[in-house]
Amino acid sequence: MLLAWLGELLVSSWLLSDGAEHLSGRWGERFVGRTLLSVATTLPEIGIVVAAARTGSYDVALGSALGSNLFMMTLGLSVMLIIATTRLSKLPQKFIDVKEFKMDKILLAVTAVIGAIAFVNGYDITDGILFSGLFGTYLYLAYREMKKEKEQERFKTELHDLDPKPSKKHFSRSMIFFVIGTIGIFVGAAPFVHTLQGSASDLGVSAVILAVIISPIAGEMPEKISMILLARKGNKGASIAIANVLGSKIVNNTLLLSIAIFAAISYKGLSTKIPNTSLLENQMILVTVITIIALIPMFRNKLGLRSGLLLLTLYAVGIGFQFVLSGH
Repeated sequence: MLLAWLGELLVSSWLLSDGAEHLSGRWGERFVGRTLLSVATTLPEIGIVVAAARTGSYDVALGSALGSNLFMMTLGLSVMLIIATTRLSKLPQKFIDVKEFKMDKILLAVTAVIGAIAFVNGYDITDGILFSGLFGTYLYLAYREMKKEKEQERFKTELHDLDPKPSKKHFSRSMIFFVIGTIGIFVGAAPFVHTLQGSASDLGVSAVILAVIISPIAGEMPEKISMILLARKGNKGASIAIANVLGSKIVNNTLLLSIAIFAAISYKGLSTKIPNTSLLENQMILVTVITIIALIPMFRNKLGLRSGLLLLTLYAVGIGFQFVLSGH
């Protein structure tokens, strides 16, 4: 069953990445990666958060978002860079230029810090509204930047008498692939996580390793597979993958947290507050610090193999701290 669900995720992720790559021809790499792909690959986590909030398991609800950010901003981004800058890629690059992602980098840092500060007194309905507003702001800024890019692209195509956009048939095919891939990931993510956890337990893997290492890898598998497939396609695919990493982490810091808060309120009442516990607070601080550190090389605007190896080291450090925080 584990291999069967992994195969389902591989096929779904291929459809999702292929559809996203071709949709970028109409809406741009960054907009597709930031919005469509980010939300699509976050859907399994949204399902986990809603289910956990309904039962009052707030540590699971917030832990899902925190674990995702730690994992993807270090190991996830590291693997993507190693693939994109070596012969593992079909069109390897010396480095990936992330200068155009200034807005994403700033907003990711800002939302990470705001999320940590707001958690000091726990999360309530006011924080839910705040996070929803931040997510709306991100969508607006991404849309405005996309419109500006399309205007510049339209000018170039008119100047050189080029076809301005893909055919309707091409667009429809890409959208169908993207939708089928999204549905496949949403359906297959939870069974894959459960079967992997069951297999790990059968093999005698300790609970802390399961919680700190195996579960986050399993939960992020759809996004990870999509990133690897995109990174292998060269410059355009790598750009979408970077946009997906940054966008999905901003989604986690805004939309995912607001869903957790409003889901808790819908089941427990308006006065419901997600409490601050010492374990969650320490994890929040750890993930915020690691996110800021992981963003430092990005602000230099060029990411290469060396950056990927540094992020891999940062992942190991983060895992070590998580073991300490969990009391092992």
